[in-house]
Amino acid sequence: MTEIEAKKRFGQNFLKDTTILNKIIQSMSNTDFKLVEIGPGLGDLTQMLLRVKPLKAYEVDRDLCVYLREKFFKEIEDGRFQLEQNDILECYKKGSLEEETYDLVANLPYYIATKIILYALEDVNCNSLLVMVQKEVAQKFAAPFKTKEFSSLSILSQSIADVELLFDVPSDSFEPAPKVTSSILKIVKKRDFTQGENALFETVQDFYGFKKYLKISYSSPRKTWVKNISGIFDKELAKKLLLDSSLTMTTRPHEISVANHLNFYKKLR
Repeated sequence: MTEIEAKKRFGQNFLKDTTILNKIIQSMSNTDFKLVEIGPGLGDLTQMLLRVKPLKAYEVDRDLCVYLREKFFKEIEDGRFQLEQNDILECYKKGSLEEETYDLVANLPYYIATKIILYALEDVNCNSLLVMVQKEVAQKFAAPFKTKEFSSLSILSQSIADVELLFDVPSDSFEPAPKVTSSILKIVKKRDFTQGENALFETVQDFYGFKKYLKISYSSPRKTWVKNISGIFDKELAKKLLLDSSLTMTTRPHEISVANHLNFYKKLR
C-alpha cells in the first residue's frame, strides 16, 4: 500500500497505540444500534471496530479513502464496511447524519471537535458519542457543577446526556505526536429529547432556544446571571426565579445547576 502522511490542513494525527485502541473498544456502548466512525485515518481503530459490528465511516481526505478502500476491500465487498468521502460538517448541516439510530466513535480533529460534538448532540438519531478530543475540550463538556469550567457546553450536553471524561491519551500515542494531551469523552443521551411523554424539549427548535439562552447567560461569565440575562429577558422574573430557587442576586452562571438552568429557560422563554 502507498505510504500515507498526515496532512496539517485536516488536523490529522493517527492513533497507533494498541493499548489505547483496546481501551476505546472496551468503553463502547453495548447496543444494537448502527455504528458510525468519523475520520478513520489509517484504519487502525476501524479494523478493531469491524470486529464488533458492521461500520459506516466518513472521511474527507481523498487519498485516505483510496488507501482505506484498498485496505478494507474484503469488508466493503461483504457489505460490512461503508466508506463515504465527505465533509462531516456539511453532512450534519443537511440534518441527521443517519436515517436510523446510531452510536458515534471518532478521533476528532481538534479544530472542529466542538462543532462535531454539538451537531451530534442535536442529531436525534445519535444515541451516544465516544470521541477523542483535546483534553481541554473534554473538560468543558464533562465539568462538574459549581466549578469554573462548568460552562454552557457542560450544561447543554449534561441537560440531555450522561457525560464522562474516561481517560487521557498521551501525545506519544499518535503519529505525528500532537503538542497537547488528548482525552476520551463519552456522552450517552438520557432519552429522546424532543419526543415522548418525558421529553425535555418540545422540538429541536426549542433545544436551539435553550442554546441561545445559555449563550446569553454566559455572555459575561464573571458577571452575575441576572445581569447577563436581563438584557434579553424580563429582569424582575429572572430575580424571582433566583429567589424561588434559594439563590442570590450575585449568583454567577456556573453556580446554577443544569436542572435550574432548564427550569429558568422554560419560565423565561
